[in-house]
Amino acid sequence: MPTSEVTGRKRSSCPTRSITAAEQPAVLLDRLSLQRNDCRADRGDAITRAGARTALWLSLLVVSYSWAADGGIRDLGAMATALLSGGRLAGLVSADLLIVQFVLIARIPLLERAFGQDRLIGLHRVVGLTSFTLMIAHVAVITWGYAGGDVLATPAMVWELTVDYPGMLLAVVGTALLLMVVITSVRPIRDRLRYESWHLLHLYGYLGAGLVLPHQLWTGQEFLGSTAATLYWWTLWILAAAAVLVWRIGLPLWRSVRHSLRVAAVVPEADGVVSVYISGRNLDRLPIAAGQFCNWRFLGRRGWSRANPYSLSAAPDGRHLRISIKALGDNSARTQTLHPGTRILFEGPYGRLSSRARSRRKVALVGAGVGVTPLRALAEGLDYSPGEAVLLLRYTERPLFVDEFHALARERGLQILWLPGPRRRADSWLGAGIGDIDDLTALTGWLPDIADRDIYVCGPKSWTAAVRRTTRAAGVPDAQLHTENFRW
Repeated sequence: MPTSEVTGRKRSSCPTRSITAAEQPAVLLDRLSLQRNDCRADRGDAITRAGARTALWLSLLVVSYSWAADGGIRDLGAMATALLSGGRLAGLVSADLLIVQFVLIARIPLLERAFGQDRLIGLHRVVGLTSFTLMIAHVAVITWGYAGGDVLATPAMVWELTVDYPGMLLAVVGTALLLMVVITSVRPIRDRLRYESWHLLHLYGYLGAGLVLPHQLWTGQEFLGSTAATLYWWTLWILAAAAVLVWRIGLPLWRSVRHSLRVAAVVPEADGVVSVYISGRNLDRLPIAAGQFCNWRFLGRRGWSRANPYSLSAAPDGRHLRISIKALGDNSARTQTLHPGTRILFEGPYGRLSSRARSRRKVALVGAGVGVTPLRALAEGLDYSPGEAVLLLRYTERPLFVDEFHALARERGLQILWLPGPRRRADSWLGAGIGDIDDLTALTGWLPDIADRDIYVCGPKSWTAAVRRTTRAAGVPDAQLHTENFRW
């Protein structure tokens, strides 16, 4: 029996064509079973997303009720008390959202599967900015209220509250740390920082939240005035802390020890990219799928404490994993010189750029540059018949994995459209070598059935946005467009 050029495993010498029920009923049943499993996963993810949204609104409702029950509405009658009441409400909602944003980045598997990490990070940013804005409003308005509504007396009141009230000095330091995190998260500033520096600064958000907490416990009116409110807030903080400790710290450490990953080989690819082959124990028990990514730390070298996200560039086979990395920063550049035997810590797997998000039999894989890495894994790992999967790959010089894609075309019937050249203009995702045809006409000409396919897209953010605009114009529902954004 011939050996697959893609995977190295034995493959059938049968001709590559669609399998009918009359010819292979067992195979057809397997495919129907896979479709049912995908549908169940999709329904489960939808239920999780709905449940998460409901939990968020319920928490805000409980906070608002607690404020109202403690006289919040009654105190709106006079200016000074209205300022104090409004300041308390802003502080309560800010604290609630502060907890929510930590839950969003706690790497809880249920949420990761349902939303995908890039979407959770986007929600984390929105919730975090809202929480911080309300925190500043809380500080300003409640201080103004304690000053009796006198603007001129407010600065002196800031000093008095900071010095005389329990936990306030810690809260000031915590607020300053959170302000640093917010400022360094603004895109123009973030773009000027190395990923490693930004990530280190961002970790101070945990310390900032911890320093802000004591003043709520020691001086918060709603917290001190009600046993139920006290229990509620303690429960929220404990659950959030437990989620971070268990899922963001405990599970990655346990999996790293259990699977004992090591670098097996480093192989140069095209265009400054290397593929890192990884070995380990019981890899068949690691719940990772083609298209997903992990955060990797390669021990014994500079920068090992800072993790970087890299997708699988080959479908997992239970014996080895493969990631492919381009030298774009300090950490990624150092991976070019990794040595076999280097130990690895990892977090994950993460991401919805996998079969879990699939809802259609036909698929299109659309990638640019090194963004093709998860699509290479999907091209191998997805279940499809000849003609059901097509790859559209834009590249500037030499595309990655050319021989492997040609092998997949021969063995699996993968169709390939090469899109050469740099982007022809900022609002187009096509290469300069395509000509003057507009994006929509080109896409629908190549794939007239594009609206009946799942579209997996990976590439630079602006390029991905251009693909999204074109697929929407072609009638592809957003639910059938699956992207992964690795831009931090």
